[in-house]
Amino acid sequence: MIMADSYFLEGNTRTREIQMKKTDKEWRKDGYLLRLSRREDAENYYTQNFCPLDAEVIRLTGSRQSYTREEVVGFFLQCVQAEDRYDFLLIAGDGRIVGESVINEIDWEARSGNFRIVIFQPDAQGKGLGSWAVQVTRDFAFEELKLHRLSLDVFSFNERARKAYLAAGFREEGVLKNAVLDGVEYADDILMAILEEEWRALNGKV
Repeated sequence: MIMADSYFLEGNTRTREIQMKKTDKEWRKDGYLLRLSRREDAENYYTQNFCPLDAEVIRLTGSRQSYTREEVVGFFLQCVQAEDRYDFLLIAGDGRIVGESVINEIDWEARSGNFRIVIFQPDAQGKGLGSWAVQVTRDFAFEELKLHRLSLDVFSFNERARKAYLAAGFREEGVLKNAVLDGVEYADDILMAILEEEWRALNGKV
């Protein structure tokens, strides 16, 4: 694709620079650490969260009941090396991996990405950590990655997550009606997103 406008050329150069490196940024809250995943985290990520996977996590994320070590560790290592995603781990004071906050499916040319988050461990839930991780990961997407759009989807029965996304500036864009099963009942999949200019307005930036 040929773009004559110098703004877009400069933007593409900046994007390529971002693509070439990950980040060493870290954030802390109430004894918890949010940082980028590393290869050496793979085994703990599996044993601490998938043996077994929490039933409510399965329900809220639409995950399978179980995954093999090879599936989880193999996928985790692929994610660490991928250039189109940033997987941040939420780590408790005792070193346990208790959650993750992820920007994936990044289209560097369109400057768009997808967001997802999960708090695996019940003892890390209900502490505001999810809302905090949503906000700092959102800010990273726009400040550091220079994305223009960040999108997500959330099941209609996950009201706590939906409220956290709304509080972080995400807006509902559409609904996939009866797209998922919650037990024996159908539920909707709600599509949400936040744009660069909406994030700037939220943070009082020009």
